[in-house]
Amino acid sequence: MQSKFRLTRSEDFKRVRRIGKSYAHPLVVLVAQANETSTHHVRVGVAAGKTTGTAVHRNRAKRLLREAIRPYLTSLVSGWDLILIARPALVTATLEDTRAALLNLFQRAQILPADES
Repeated sequence: MQSKFRLTRSEDFKRVRRIGKSYAHPLVVLVAQANETSTHHVRVGVAAGKTTGTAVHRNRAKRLLREAIRPYLTSLVSGWDLILIARPALVTATLEDTRAALLNLFQRAQILPADES
């Protein structure tokens, strides 16, 4: 994922977790917050807690989320900060399952334009 699409600062993660609205799916949790300062693109942070499993499983889950969101990055509504939090079931999921989960979450959060559905 290109650096302009990354949410990297700890303060940004805390702000999105504190203020943002969360949407849950059995594979992943989406926390979304509108960002007035960066209206040119969407920034995404990826996280996997210890409940996801060992370090190998957490890293696989994060790689899977980064790859699954890649086709959506340019089509999402601009000006949002997103955090994707992996759940334990994501470790055994396929790329197609993960993309379907993200599509469902983006539609529920209304950050995917209607023509992309």
